[in-house]
Amino acid sequence: MGKSGNPKGRAKKGLVSGRLEQMDIQAIRRALMRWYVKHRRPLPWRETLDPYRIWVSEIMLQQTQVATVIAYYQRFLTAFPDIRTLARADLEAVLKLWEGLGYYARARNFHRAANLVVNDFGGKIPDDPAAFIALPGVGDYINAAVSSIAFGRPLAVVDGNVKRVLARLFEIQAPVNAAASYPMFKATAAELLDQNDPGAFNQAVMELGALVCKPSTPDCGGCPVNSWCRAFGHDRVGVFPVKLKKAPVPHHPMAVGVVFKGDRVIIVRRPEDAMLGGLWEFPGDRMRVKETAEAACVRILSEQLGLAVRVKSRLAQVRHAYTHFKITADVFVCAWVSGRVRRNGPTDHRWVALSELKKYPFPKSNHKFISELTKPRMPSNDKN
Repeated sequence: MGKSGNPKGRAKKGLVSGRLEQMDIQAIRRALMRWYVKHRRPLPWRETLDPYRIWVSEIMLQQTQVATVIAYYQRFLTAFPDIRTLARADLEAVLKLWEGLGYYARARNFHRAANLVVNDFGGKIPDDPAAFIALPGVGDYINAAVSSIAFGRPLAVVDGNVKRVLARLFEIQAPVNAAASYPMFKATAAELLDQNDPGAFNQAVMELGALVCKPSTPDCGGCPVNSWCRAFGHDRVGVFPVKLKKAPVPHHPMAVGVVFKGDRVIIVRRPEDAMLGGLWEFPGDRMRVKETAEAACVRILSEQLGLAVRVKSRLAQVRHAYTHFKITADVFVCAWVSGRVRRNGPTDHRWVALSELKKYPFPKSNHKFISELTKPRMPSNDKN
């Protein structure tokens, strides 16, 4: 990770206290832009300056790999080709198209923002960064990306790729995953930004981080700015970026019930302001300490829905990781015994046939057992 073709093992002159002289800044910009023009990936959102389409791509690209996003991006734009179409759409239809992409608050906020753009801005996405950032779900990153790429506003993008590039280029000691470090990275990115073509330059830095200045196997020899890179010159690329050690991820055992009433099962909708808000799911919750999974399932269905059930069999055990915690869910097939639905937590419920499940947006954790549930060999349930 190391040595490069710099036999002296030191950075070029011009790096002063982590900052570059103006001549070096201009040289970095030129070298990076030449590299970007030659090596950038032909991604669909790079073929347009339509702020709506750029906005769609940037929302999807947050926390998600490019290879995953491409198909979602194309399907989304087929269904919602402009901001007005999105604003008119039912949230459930939006979530269904987002299904599997994760971080569903992005979709909910985007839908809310689309309505505000139509109602307050006549359907025109604001080109003023101060107005744009006030929309739901638009933080510093989305604001800088869309404003610079679509409208040429000189705002520097700061994401994980950018922070890694800057940390190595300037040997920045501040941890990249500490909130307190963000202003430093933002100021450094702003200093380096090419004011004449901020959109292309932002994309170039992000592309460099994605293709060359990668986390564990950077291609330092092929980097267009290695002559100015302090970490490269000092043979310390492996030291950067500095990261704080993460706390252990908590694990939660859960119980989930697939309750049959005749040939239908009950599904519930999560509150829109909750995690996975607006999605449908099979009712479930965390188990209590020393509680068996079967007992937890019966309790949860009583507490959430007011239903008495009989556990018939275990359908599956599902493991799933979210950003801040992991779950292991025991999923049970249950028969309805008595009770009318009285919701405590869910905002809606439906009794649906198994063939209808595909109409509803479910979290990925549910999809891990829905396929098992809908297999033809699944026995029909009694009506007790």
